[in-house]
Amino acid sequence: MKLDGENLYRAREFARRSGVTVRTLHHYDRLGLLKPSRYTQAGYRLYSEPDLARLQQIVTLKFIGLSLKQIKEILNQKSFDLAAALRTQRKIIAEKRQHLDLAIQAIEKAEEVMVPGREPDWEIFKNIIEVINMERNMEWTRKYYSEEAREEIAKRAATISPEVIEQSQRDWTALIKEVEGAVAAGEDPAGEKAQELAARWATLVRGFTGGNSEIQTGLNKMYADKANWPDSMPQFFSDEVQAYICEAMAIGKAKR
Repeated sequence: MKLDGENLYRAREFARRSGVTVRTLHHYDRLGLLKPSRYTQAGYRLYSEPDLARLQQIVTLKFIGLSLKQIKEILNQKSFDLAAALRTQRKIIAEKRQHLDLAIQAIEKAEEVMVPGREPDWEIFKNIIEVINMERNMEWTRKYYSEEAREEIAKRAATISPEVIEQSQRDWTALIKEVEGAVAAGEDPAGEKAQELAARWATLVRGFTGGNSEIQTGLNKMYADKANWPDSMPQFFSDEVQAYICEAMAIGKAKR
């Protein structure tokens, strides 16, 4: 129906057009999350086209993991910028897509090596679990990065192939083991071996930061706050490894 030149839809029609249930609309109304634009004289809810834009925000924010309470707080801000919100949502979903691509690739590799009647390589399944959990494990890290850094990370994530990421993970695993060996052997941080390890470490870090100072600042903040990481976050290397490589890098920097 039209009222004052505005297209209005009853709850059932609006639900059909938007792809949600009438029950969901009623629930959002009770929460004050999506109030109808108007009501009929008989008390039926009437929704307008701008309500559809708000519903899209709710659905997308819910999809990226926010609670309905958080969504209500965000959308009710007086300074809410729809265009900026859409950009942010696009970037977050792009990051999710990257994680999903990695999970699909890990599962495909598991399928390829499965041989009927032979004991499976359980390390492959461990890798699948780690990849799938990666998104949940890393969401909390966003607080350490500035808006500029998060935008750059999302941009880089959209351009780096899963193959490159997988190779980087292998390189990190190998390097950390070598550094652990150097620590155990009592290698001098100023020695040639330690300096070579530090140079490789710096190269892999640049693979993540792209040389962006804002990303590097956020990364430094995150590792400085290592004691407060959630329990679900795996410890990729020990405090001893971190201290050793930081000392080696500081010595190398002083020499240059």
